[in-house]
Amino acid sequence: MIGVFDSGMGGLTAVKEILDIMPDAGIRYFGDTGRVPYGPRSRETIIRYALQDARFLASQDVDVILVACGTVSSTAMEALRAELDIPVIGVVEPTAEAAVRATKNKKIGIIGTPATVSSGSYARHIASLDPEIETFSVACPLFVPLVEGGFTAEGCRITELAAEHYLAALREKGIDTLIMGCTHYPIIADAIAKALPGVTLINSGAEAARVLANTVTQKADSSARYFVSDSPDGFARAASLFLGRSIDTQVEKIDIENY
Repeated sequence: MIGVFDSGMGGLTAVKEILDIMPDAGIRYFGDTGRVPYGPRSRETIIRYALQDARFLASQDVDVILVACGTVSSTAMEALRAELDIPVIGVVEPTAEAAVRATKNKKIGIIGTPATVSSGSYARHIASLDPEIETFSVACPLFVPLVEGGFTAEGCRITELAAEHYLAALREKGIDTLIMGCTHYPIIADAIAKALPGVTLINSGAEAARVLANTVTQKADSSARYFVSDSPDGFARAASLFLGRSIDTQVEKIDIENY
């Protein structure tokens, strides 16, 4: 059984990638919709939230947890691995490695929440792999609220303007590869690509899902259950956008503060 969590719905893009690779995977997904976004929070708060999220998933008898959140993967992995006795996989390492493989001119852009960017996690891992690569990081605090708010349609002018505002500086740097360091961002990849024509986009959820597929042994339970910390109303409908398929099970609300 695979546990996946994110601050909201963005982690469902990672679930989609997992199910594309392992159609019979058993999934337990928790979206902390009552406390989204994590990006502007303090390091201490992010770690506390992440530990609660992971403890809940552990209570569901999962065998491995995918932290489908760039903010948590950049901030709380050490605390999570110290707390849990099951494997915990983040998005930073596999995504950075994919970007290093992809770049031709050794100029990589990194976008993420303020907490992800300030942590420097992606840049440090890239430097450890290839110190000749230049990295350029930009925080994009509006992207998660735009995705969670439904401003995701191709050609949405509001999202395109936000992308142009944040990404113009990266275009001027001449990057040829961009790490989308938040699992919400693939939903607005069209707007990001329009602001950065010709740049290779690296999907953090997809890269982490590939690592996960090579880590776990698939078991017979192929059920999927979805949990949130706020009202589940509308979650299933909105989740179909992220998953590319409908949810055929009831979404359950839990009190995450109990964990």
